[in-house]
Amino acid sequence: MILAGEIGATRTRLAAFETEANRLQCVVEKTYKSQEHSGLAEILPQFTRTEGIPVHSACFGVAGPVRAGRSKISNLPWTIDAKELASQLKLPTVGLLNDLEAYAYGIDALESKDFITISPGSEDAEGNRAVISAKTGLGMAGLFWDGFRHHPFACEGGHADFAPRDAIQTELLAYLQKEYGRVSCERILSGPGIRHIYDFLRDTKKDEEPADLRAQVNTAADPSPLISRLALEGKSPICEKALAIFVSVFGAEAGNCALRYMTTGGIYIGGVIAAKIAPKMQDGTFMQAFLDKGRMESILKDMPVQIIANDDAGLIGAARYTLVQKAFKGSSRAAD
Repeated sequence: MILAGEIGATRTRLAAFETEANRLQCVVEKTYKSQEHSGLAEILPQFTRTEGIPVHSACFGVAGPVRAGRSKISNLPWTIDAKELASQLKLPTVGLLNDLEAYAYGIDALESKDFITISPGSEDAEGNRAVISAKTGLGMAGLFWDGFRHHPFACEGGHADFAPRDAIQTELLAYLQKEYGRVSCERILSGPGIRHIYDFLRDTKKDEEPADLRAQVNTAADPSPLISRLALEGKSPICEKALAIFVSVFGAEAGNCALRYMTTGGIYIGGVIAAKIAPKMQDGTFMQAFLDKGRMESILKDMPVQIIANDDAGLIGAARYTLVQKAFKGSSRAAD
C-alpha cells in the first residue's frame, strides 16, 4: 500500500494506492483544507487512522522547492521534513518532491482520455519533455530523455521574470510593478493572475466594467473562475479580453519553457485552470504566442502540446515515484 500526497497552499490531498503488476489503483482519497491545519504531520494520523491504511511506502508532492529533504511550502507557513515524516509513519524513508516533479512522474501513468490536444506536433516526436501548470501559483518541471526513459526533475521557473510581448502587456507589467515591484510570471499565470489582468483592464479604462459585473466580482469568494466562465460564455467583453491576455501570456511562457528544455518530446499543460478553459486554449491564441519565437518556430511546430485533464496526475505521480525508486534500487542490486 502506497500513501501519496499532494500538498498545496489551498488544499492537501492524500490517497492510498494498491499496486498490481506495477499498475496503480486508488483505494481511498481525501482532501483537507491546508489553512485549517498546522502542518502535514497533523493531517497524516487523521487519514491513516480514519481510513485504516497500512502504509508500506509514501511520497508527497509539495508546492515549493525541496532541498535536502525539506520544503517550506509556498504561500503556507508549513515546513515539511522527509525524515520526520518517515519517523512518524515508521518507514525507512519517505519521498518528498516538488509538486510539478510529482506531476511529471504521473504523465506516463495516464491514459489517452486524460489529455486534450492543443497541437499534435510531429508523429515521431521524441526527446525531453516539460510540464507547466498554472494553479494557485505557476509551476514547471522538466523530463530529461536518456534515449530509453524520462527522468523528471524540479525547477522554479514560475518565479522567473515576466517578459511582455506587446504594448498592452508592457502596460500590464508597469501596472503590476507599482504594487509588487518585481513581477514574476506567476503574478499573471495563476488563479490570482486572472484577477490581476482584469483589475488592470478596469483601472486603466481598457474596457468598461458594468455595475452588475462589479457586484459579482466584488462578492465572489474567488473572482477568477467567474471571470473565466463569463469570458467563455461570451457574456462580458472585459472578461473576454482578460482571458485572452492570460492565454496569450501562457502560450508565450510555455514556448519559452519549450526552448529552454528543448522539449522535442512535448509540452504538457497542467492545472485545473487550463482544463477548464480548454476551448480558449485551443482557439489559436495560445499557439500563436507559443510559436512566436522567430527562427525557432519550425522546431516548436514539431512539439506536441497537450493539456493534462486528469486532476489526479500529481497524486498518481507521487505514488509512481515510489515504484520507480523501488525498480531502480532493484536494478542497482542486480548490477552489483
